[in-house]
Amino acid sequence: VQLQASGGGLVQAGESLRLSCTVSRRIFSANSRAWFRQAPGKQRELVAYVTSDGRTNVVAPMKDRFTISRDFAKNTLYLQMNNLKPEDTAVYYCNAGRYVYGSYIPEDYWGQGTLVTVSS
Repeated sequence: VQLQASGGGLVQAGESLRLSCTVSRRIFSANSRAWFRQAPGKQRELVAYVTSDGRTNVVAPMKDRFTISRDFAKNTLYLQMNNLKPEDTAVYYCNAGRYVYGSYIPEDYWGQGTLVTVSS
């Protein structure tokens, strides 16, 4: 299984980007999807997830600016990021995982990461 992320780049504060992640095939044991990010010198953190039945959640610091969605037919995951801030600078990774009892559990299916750099 391959997860291919794209869409990162260099933008100025206040601008928008849309990340995409295409999964090569359906993963029956890990049918929820998520975006994580890792800033320099920091741990990887969850940004947003979407479950197999379409429920979504964006973590609090990004809730009003980011939107996660998925196209089941295209097996593609998206992250729309608006009003980007310098603190959003990070490598963004897509993941396939499970949604269990209200929590997203990442499985060992990761994209290669796409770099988002936001200048002030």
